[in-house]
Amino acid sequence: MSDPAGAAGFAALTPDAVMDCAERASGRRASGTCRPLTSYINRVYEIGLEDGGFLIAKFYRPGRWSRAALQDEQEFLLELAADEVPVVAPLADADGRTLHEEGGIAFALFPRVGGRPCDEPSRAEWLQIGRLIGRIHQVGAQRPAEHRFGLDPRNSSRAHLDFLRDSGAIPREVAGLYLDVAQQLLDRIAPLFDGVATQRLHGDLHRMNLLWRPGEGFQAIDFDDMAMGPAIQDLWMLLPDRLPAARPEFELLLEGYDTFAEYDDAQTRLIEPLRAMRYLHYAAWCARQKADGGRGLLTAEWGTADFWRRELADLQRQARDIEDLA
Repeated sequence: MSDPAGAAGFAALTPDAVMDCAERASGRRASGTCRPLTSYINRVYEIGLEDGGFLIAKFYRPGRWSRAALQDEQEFLLELAADEVPVVAPLADADGRTLHEEGGIAFALFPRVGGRPCDEPSRAEWLQIGRLIGRIHQVGAQRPAEHRFGLDPRNSSRAHLDFLRDSGAIPREVAGLYLDVAQQLLDRIAPLFDGVATQRLHGDLHRMNLLWRPGEGFQAIDFDDMAMGPAIQDLWMLLPDRLPAARPEFELLLEGYDTFAEYDDAQTRLIEPLRAMRYLHYAAWCARQKADGGRGLLTAEWGTADFWRRELADLQRQARDIEDLA
């Protein structure tokens, strides 16, 4: 993997550099408090301010997204916020800019927002989550994100598979069979996406990316994996189980969703194909962490032949499940 501009500086970000960037972009003085927050891809910091407030500074990993793709994410968030959808939108500077750059590293500032994941939503909360997703999709359908990938077996998943093939992350004794099975699976599910309506999505909407605040409801966070894709992508990962066992929760999500956006029932058949694509997405994500020196984020067994044999078994089982549903 080539070393993109800004990568060396990204690895060497210091609290002083982070606070200097935040001060210049916000016009506010930092108090000297700079606390790193958990983020597996980017670098995120909580910065205390002399006026008693706080900012969240998000430094984007160089080489992952183009500046135009980052702008797509921020414009989507700003549109959602303007429509009073509960998201955390970036803060603009005096010139109205929300995306900044320092030493080849793009960054943005956000308000600090509290909350926690909701482990077991009640009936009313499932409806509320569905309404929130419907509102996100109502805005997302208004125009495309021109610089974001398409969530499709022939687009995003092919890119993930190509990365796994080229990175050498899979041991030779497993690589051939794993790559063949993955390719056959993508070829099998690709026609299911033909003619499916796509729009701007959150893209990675699981339980940890919904903050719950007592008395205020839910707020969607972390649009880093925003994509163009079918609406069902922002629904299925929230379910507590596979669809037959999670049908009541799914129906509640759709009941809330239909308040603001129309759901195409034909997209339900894409849940298991999207799950298969998610397996490849996660495998490639881990391989990129290793390539970027983030091995500490992975388990000790990650990357061994036994690990990849289990990944292969998961793909084979998922392929059988998809055939059973056909």
